[in-house]
Amino acid sequence: MPDRSMELSVIIVNYNVKHFLEQCLHSVLKASKNISVEIFVVDNNSADGSTQLVKEKFPQVHLVENKINVGFSKANNQAIKAAKGRYILLLNPDTVVEENTFAKGIAFMEQHPDAGGLGVKMIDGKGNFLPESKRGLPTPWVAFCKMFGLSKLFPKSKKFGKYHLSYLNENETHEVEVLAGAFMLLRKETLEKVGLLDETFFMYGEDIDLSYRITLGGYKNYYYPETTIIHYKGESTKKGSLNYVKVFYKAMIVFARKHFSGGKAGAFTFLLHLAIWFRAFLSILRRGVDRIFLPLLDAVFIFAGFLFLTPLWEHIRYVPGYYPPDFLRWVVPFYILFWLTAIFFSGGYKKPVNLLHVGRGILWGTIAILLGYSLVSETYRFSRALILLGSVWAALSLIFYRLFFYWMNWKTFGFDIKRTKKIAIAGHQAEASRVRDILKQTRIQSEFAGFISIDPDDHGEQYIGSIGQLNEIVRINRIDEIIFCAENIRSTEIIRAMLELTSLDIDFKIAPPESISIIGSNSIHTAGDLYVVHINAISKPANRRKKRIFDFVSAALLLLTSPVLIWFFNRKSRWLKNMLQVLWGKQSWVGYAVPVENENELPLIKPGILSPSDILGTPSADTSKNNRLNVLYARNYSLLTDAEILLKGWRKLDR
Repeated sequence: MPDRSMELSVIIVNYNVKHFLEQCLHSVLKASKNISVEIFVVDNNSADGSTQLVKEKFPQVHLVENKINVGFSKANNQAIKAAKGRYILLLNPDTVVEENTFAKGIAFMEQHPDAGGLGVKMIDGKGNFLPESKRGLPTPWVAFCKMFGLSKLFPKSKKFGKYHLSYLNENETHEVEVLAGAFMLLRKETLEKVGLLDETFFMYGEDIDLSYRITLGGYKNYYYPETTIIHYKGESTKKGSLNYVKVFYKAMIVFARKHFSGGKAGAFTFLLHLAIWFRAFLSILRRGVDRIFLPLLDAVFIFAGFLFLTPLWEHIRYVPGYYPPDFLRWVVPFYILFWLTAIFFSGGYKKPVNLLHVGRGILWGTIAILLGYSLVSETYRFSRALILLGSVWAALSLIFYRLFFYWMNWKTFGFDIKRTKKIAIAGHQAEASRVRDILKQTRIQSEFAGFISIDPDDHGEQYIGSIGQLNEIVRINRIDEIIFCAENIRSTEIIRAMLELTSLDIDFKIAPPESISIIGSNSIHTAGDLYVVHINAISKPANRRKKRIFDFVSAALLLLTSPVLIWFFNRKSRWLKNMLQVLWGKQSWVGYAVPVENENELPLIKPGILSPSDILGTPSADTSKNNRLNVLYARNYSLLTDAEILLKGWRKLDR
């Protein structure tokens, strides 16, 4: 039974989004003032230090640590069963709530006793309205309109736009059929009547199912726009992937079989299966076209160049018709194949486009063609000059047409350009300076524009204006991004500023208090952008691969030489076990020195047999010294460091 003295139980299910979770919890605590609130974080076996963060920075939070990922529904149910509040809020960790969100939501529910559930207005990290804030029930017709794009073509139509109820004003309160799982404010008594989340749904569809059962139970669901939250991941996180399509639509099949009967369920299931295959076909087709489009266009440009260069060179050097038809028909395509292959292996077809890789590929291809030219029979040696002229044409044409299409804003031609961002920081002097120091320690290319004051006490030569002048500040100073100091500025003010500046294409970040992270999202198509003090070089995928390859190769070599080396170790069985553990990837030769201080702020790596302290000779029990060594190792990771530690400490491999 709910505790009448406890108004609200906030439940957050977390899985490997530590920095989002930290920002979310800060906003939740601010919104909990003057309300009796209990907060639950259910962690589904995260491997990013999330649980350590909660324990250290948010001791007032009830933490549930699952040893496996039990799914969204089951994790929420674990906390709901322990919750004492009259109201239950299911909240995503990648959200930021306003200070008045809880108070306004509860007040609305009190005024509307028929309300079983409440959803609010959601915006993405750039201040754009998220359409999934209000949704209709996905009946076969609604699902058909959504799957085949009719809802997008006719958003204001009541017939076609029911999926996101896009014909309803986003700034007005409405009764809706489906609430978004990112924010669901529910009456505890409603859940006791209609049941908890259905654990058949592992990740998707549980919000639709619960919303529908709320209406079947005689309650209403409301969309309430009088308070706004930021939802970073938005609607399309990983939703372009084939795996998402399969998981989501299979969840919809479960929903259809559960709630629809007879022909209606059959029609819905057929539609969903059709959608899965249709989306799969489109995904494969898109990937295929995406992969061959640039090489095919390159081939056309190069061949067109030879169509012009060949008669021109004949006119200059020889006579018209000097080169046989087979030169253009067979030899030039063979040259083109060499160039395209070289560009591919040079990384010239990776996205975003890197022009240096394109130029390097053409150079390698030209060298390969000239080497082949010198080895073949004289019958097939047509002209070195045309090879060189063709390579110059290939380099110029391929680079310049890419530049032209990039200028035309074609998405296919996005360049790998590390543009310097002009950043302004909104906050009081001390906190804004701390955030600026974090920026200096990250690897982003940024230019500091100045501080933005939030009250009359903020003054100094580094301040370029006040928060009430954001429009003018952005235009005059050509600001690319604004970072808000959450310690100084209310979430309500941050959200209001984001909504006011959506037309200016500005990026936003929020810096939580006492944190080394600055987080935000520039698009609903991205999970979020994170600026963090650069101690995570070892966490880069390329470095993780290098470290694993080094471990595997060195362990294999040691295994081959083990009949000799084993006699150097006292604990022979331990040495062999360590070697096999490294070979199978259970351990690494080099890990962090223990004891580890602030472990949750270091990138997660496998436990090591040796550590950075072994480079000094004798491992230290001094925690602060070990922490400094660990930070240096993580920040400036190099294979040479691992090799040096292994060489110096190889006699200790039997630990």
